[in-house]
Amino acid sequence: MLKGKVALVTGGSRGIGAAIALRLAKAGADVAILYAGNSQAAQATCADIEAQGVRALAVQCDVKDFEAVKAAVDQVVVRFGGVDILVNNAGITRDKLSMRMSEEEFDQVIATNLKGAFNTIRHVSPLMMKKRFGRIINISSVSGLMGNPGQANYAAAKAGMIGLTKTIAKELAGRNVTCNAIAPGFIKTDMTGAMNEKVLEEAVKQIPMKRMGEPEEIAGLCAFLCSDEAGYITGSVIQVDGGLYM
Repeated sequence: MLKGKVALVTGGSRGIGAAIALRLAKAGADVAILYAGNSQAAQATCADIEAQGVRALAVQCDVKDFEAVKAAVDQVVVRFGGVDILVNNAGITRDKLSMRMSEEEFDQVIATNLKGAFNTIRHVSPLMMKKRFGRIINISSVSGLMGNPGQANYAAAKAGMIGLTKTIAKELAGRNVTCNAIAPGFIKTDMTGAMNEKVLEEAVKQIPMKRMGEPEEIAGLCAFLCSDEAGYITGSVIQVDGGLYM
């Protein structure tokens, strides 16, 4: 389905990012992942990718650093010849009630989750425009649609990603480049695993399907949005949340 394509996945060493990277590899794409600091996890994900019979590359990169992202994209281009698919998954949380949240905690989340997505799009989109093909997927969150107490920074960043998605979709549609957002709900990852157990139990009770999602359920949708079959879908925000927000 994606044979001959090159995918770049940010935050691709663990969790949703790793699941997406592996799913794209299974579909035939060569996959490069950007990771913040866990080189062991990044190399393990690369091994899983290569086991699918495709090429893999891991590049350590702070996505909030504009020039670092440019250098990372350049590495991918040198290795693979271009970028056809971009998945902006890198994200952090610094949860705290807004009245107690520091300026640094707000700025860090906005810079990583939102500016990081802009940085990668800024450096990858010219490649896609020149080739007249591209798929950009931004991993947002239902927090960006409905808000969430204690996540003023995270919700603002994820809502910003939705605005970014729609704008990029309009700007690049004429060059056959699509841009869509996926808004996951509660997914089984290290991030949700770090939540207070009682808080998480109460959250799951609010989900009509009464369970958390699996990273692979995000990855499957992402692979579809990257395919030729999804060529007429752009500017969309698709929730994968078990019915949490509707």
